[in-house]
Amino acid sequence: MAYQIEEPDQLDYTKTGVKGLVTYDSFGCNVFAEHPPTPDRLDPDVVYRLATHSDARLQAPDGKEIRFWGFFNPDSSNPAERTAPYPSPMIRVRKGQVVHIDLFDTEHGAHTIHFHAIEPTTMNDGVGHTSFEVNDRYVYQWQAAEEGTYFYHCHRNTVHHMEMGMFGPLIVDPPEGPGRLYSGGPRYHVERTWFVDDVDLRWHEQNFRNHDQGMCGEDVGFNRFEPKYFLVNGVFNDKTMTDPRVMSTSRLGQRVLIRIVNASYSVLRITLGINARLVGADGRMLGRHPWNRTVNIPANSPQILTTAGRFDFLITPTRRGNYPVKMEFIDWITGLVQDDGRGVVDTQIKVR
Repeated sequence: MAYQIEEPDQLDYTKTGVKGLVTYDSFGCNVFAEHPPTPDRLDPDVVYRLATHSDARLQAPDGKEIRFWGFFNPDSSNPAERTAPYPSPMIRVRKGQVVHIDLFDTEHGAHTIHFHAIEPTTMNDGVGHTSFEVNDRYVYQWQAAEEGTYFYHCHRNTVHHMEMGMFGPLIVDPPEGPGRLYSGGPRYHVERTWFVDDVDLRWHEQNFRNHDQGMCGEDVGFNRFEPKYFLVNGVFNDKTMTDPRVMSTSRLGQRVLIRIVNASYSVLRITLGINARLVGADGRMLGRHPWNRTVNIPANSPQILTTAGRFDFLITPTRRGNYPVKMEFIDWITGLVQDDGRGVVDTQIKVR
């Protein structure tokens, strides 16, 4: 089936991925790849440069080596972010800033960057099927409109590229910078972001170099997702209790902000062993308006976070101690904990 876009002379095709005659193949299967100039380009307040890699390797607790794809930042002061980090480097900006994300040097075929829950123009949204795929270089432009916790990911052959690790955290701070939830809002002193993922090794080994597998309707096994590995911030669950990249450490009297991003393909059941307040959800801070109040979460009260969801918890400890945190990866269909009950990450919030 094909149809002709009406009034083609009135459309600026540099601002859309649709070019004249649209077919199933050109829209959903063989999305065209280009590297046009950024339309309506403004002078940016902040610029991030991201290139792609396809050879990150992590050794799992059972000794198996897992390969990942992702983005890296050649300009980062952090050596790990300049090579092949997992997850990809954090992007952190302030509300009101005009942001440029310079995607270049895409390896082994085209990629995109979609800024999940950010609201740019269609051309800058990074969804290949409604814009285009970047085959060389493109500067994404958007303005940070709302404080909160977000993330970014490749939106080309999304189900595959997300599983391969092409994602990273994105935080929008108030104009004044970190330390408050929003302008005039509650303060926090310690911050921890938990970027949560699960891994089905079969997806990483099968047709490793085929970036297009499954896009044209062929059966490549994506109907089965059976994760055996569970990570937070790139740390496997055998080390999350003590690894400083995961566990939170603070002093009594400090207010702790926990940001959780569910980048897994499971339903995440989170249980904090300390009283908390839900102050943000899916990139929107709560409490600044009477119609979206914060929610008190009693200790040991499980909370459910679905794929791509984000929660922000504000914690004000009243005594010293080690408070347990449990994250359980739940199968969407069976409702059971993944990997026969082994799909669990344990960590802790330490208050000195």
